Amino acid sequence: MCKKRIETAALKSKGVKFAIWSVETHQLNVIMDERKTDVSAIQKNILKVGHDVVGVNKKTLKAEDEAYNSVHPCCKYRDEEIVLDHKGGLKKQKKQ
Repeated sequence: MCKKRIETAALKSKGVKFAIWSVETHQLNVIMDERKTDVSAIQKNILKVGHDVVGVNKKTLKAEDEAYNSVHPCCKYRDEEIVLDHKGGLKKQKKQ
């Protein structure tokens, strides 16, 4: 869900022709026309759909709480348990 939401937000930026987000690296790669858009515009669109952005200068831009709260519970990336679960750190306990 997160992958599709982030890629769709990037593609809604005028001038973006291609966007793919890596779940493993959390890196977004885009092909864009720099005459029509810039990185800041793409970042703003991603923030609007509830995802934080780490900029080129390594500074984290946080999505508004209202936007963040609108994402699916499995995408609550600010919650440590969700992060561990996505990395395989939380294993389901076997029933005895």
